[in-house]
Amino acid sequence: MSDYLLADDITDLAIRVIEENAKAGRLVATAESCTGGLVAGALTEIAGSSAVLDRGFVTYSNEAKMEALGVAQDIIETFGAVSIACVWAMAQGALERSNADVAVAVSGVAGPGGGTQLKPVGTVVFARAYRNQEGEPEGELKHFEGGEGPGGRAAIRRQATLCALELLLP
Repeated sequence: MSDYLLADDITDLAIRVIEENAKAGRLVATAESCTGGLVAGALTEIAGSSAVLDRGFVTYSNEAKMEALGVAQDIIETFGAVSIACVWAMAQGALERSNADVAVAVSGVAGPGGGTQLKPVGTVVFARAYRNQEGEPEGELKHFEGGEGPGGRAAIRRQATLCALELLLP
């Protein structure tokens, strides 16, 4: 039995995120939708995480994204919650509402239902924002396989958690 609640690959990456951000003197924040707090949960599994994790926002509904993170309704109506525009606004909102130096945001279609032709199950978008950042937003759309089968939802959420953690490495 592991000493940690989550899988070893997630825990190992979370350890790196905590250690490397602590060395860099950086605070981080998360803004999560489809991962439902797994990114922040992975970080808090690690002793010493309070020196790095400022806060996490779980904004599963569109209303929560607007209320807790200040995502504009027109962004959600125009591009959808699973869009680079939305996660960029989520990451910016997390920075504005925290003391973090860097924020990561994630939103997606974990399945097994809810997908569309344009955004099928397994579509997940990520953004990373830095405090006082100049220039273009950092965002990425990924498609993770396996969302329709047994365990597919968990597989997509696991892969999305790993990707979001990687984005928090300095």
